[in-house]
Amino acid sequence: MPRQFYDWTLHLAARRHALWVLALVSFAESSVFPIPPDLLMIPMILAAPRRAFLIAGVCLVASVLGGLAGYAIGALFYEQIGLRVLIALGKAEAVAHFNARFNDFGFWPVLIAGLTPFPYKVITIMSGWTGLPLDTFIVTSIIARGARFFIVAGLLWYYGAPIRSFIERRLGLMFTLCVMLLLGGVFLVWFL
Repeated sequence: MPRQFYDWTLHLAARRHALWVLALVSFAESSVFPIPPDLLMIPMILAAPRRAFLIAGVCLVASVLGGLAGYAIGALFYEQIGLRVLIALGKAEAVAHFNARFNDFGFWPVLIAGLTPFPYKVITIMSGWTGLPLDTFIVTSIIARGARFFIVAGLLWYYGAPIRSFIERRLGLMFTLCVMLLLGGVFLVWFL
């Protein structure tokens, strides 16, 4: 992360409106924005460790609300735009099959995207597009995004700046490995 941006976020962390900016970034990242809130959250927690869990809570609430906006994008604009394009291309039947397959996986795509570096916004929009049950989407989003943000906040609160490098470089990989182990365990229980 460029030093100027890092310095700016540390300065922002002490400002009165820092949490609102973080909420806006978290909301937008879940539906349309390509930059993860971690880039703001990490320096904000390092600047004010006593507020670590408040900062994580703001990220969680704003991210889930942004996820609902992404869900709405998929649910509301697919019919007007996407379906017409697919019909013109002769792919409407393939999409119906994809929708059924996506929803067969239930909460797993949302959980995986919420925890791992996979773009969460893609899954929020696809969830609305395929008609994933809204309650499943909301509960899984709360679990996945809550785990992600609160684990980062807890590590930063407990270890401080020394853990920052690990979080920025390897935490996404660790979440991915944990999800893979979880999926492997479910597979073994289900099929053995």
